[in-house]
Amino acid sequence: MISALPRRRTLLAASTATVLALLVSGCGIGEGDAHRIRVGVSGDSPEWDVLAKEAKKEGLTVETVVFDDYSLPNKALSAGDIELNAFQHLVFLAQSNTENKTDIAPIAATTVVPLGLYSGKHEQLADLPDRAEITLPNDPANQGRGLRVLEAAKLIELRKDAGLFATPDDITANPKHVKLTAVNAQQTPRTLKDADAAIINDGVAELAGIKADTALFKDDPAGPQSVPYLNVIAARADQKDDADYQKIIKLYASQVVQDEVRRTSNGTAHHIELPAADLQAEVARIQKQLKR
Repeated sequence: MISALPRRRTLLAASTATVLALLVSGCGIGEGDAHRIRVGVSGDSPEWDVLAKEAKKEGLTVETVVFDDYSLPNKALSAGDIELNAFQHLVFLAQSNTENKTDIAPIAATTVVPLGLYSGKHEQLADLPDRAEITLPNDPANQGRGLRVLEAAKLIELRKDAGLFATPDDITANPKHVKLTAVNAQQTPRTLKDADAAIINDGVAELAGIKADTALFKDDPAGPQSVPYLNVIAARADQKDDADYQKIIKLYASQVVQDEVRRTSNGTAHHIELPAADLQAEVARIQKQLKR
């Protein structure tokens, strides 16, 4: 998600240019790489380093491929340049499938994390001034959730039928006259220099050195409304039942990997296990909503 590389690890740092080169070349797994699994991630993902060590005991070689742009991991997966990715929630996946006419399926839930409202100028939600300037992600999936966070914080009200993909046009009440500006999700931390507050994804906040406990307000990651925002491991639909991928799913749920998830997320990430069929049904439901 950012251009700076994480700490030392076995990876391919994939920027826009390198991914386009991969897509043009059409490179894929060779005959000698039957048990090599490349997993697309966004930013530093140390739990996958732990998983890779455990996977070696299962005869699998797991490599992480770091992307600096949310739009790229699904394109790389669909093109066959990676085997799995683990960077997105169900709403984002549904949106991506619909927009790009791809058939990528969630095969396991990983975690759900809170979405927070942060500020570099104000210490409490009540400190936000009238006409406060607030930035939020511009992609439909995260913008809709961000608006729900602002509604839960009682800064705005939305139409009851706004759905998962609410936009600022769905705002029916704005008692503090907040001014909203949509920017690229990865750029939201930078706006804190000028804006009064920003909706920042947990992973983006972590990479920017923003502590989760400094949020002015966060949604509840354990609530039923968070199901669409479960982060998932995804595969091409025609390979979703691959036996090696099932091993990866079990390894992700293992104690040693989950300990690392809790350590690196400061306890903010909630691991949730749901059957793959339920996750796929949820994606289908969200995609229907998108097509209305």
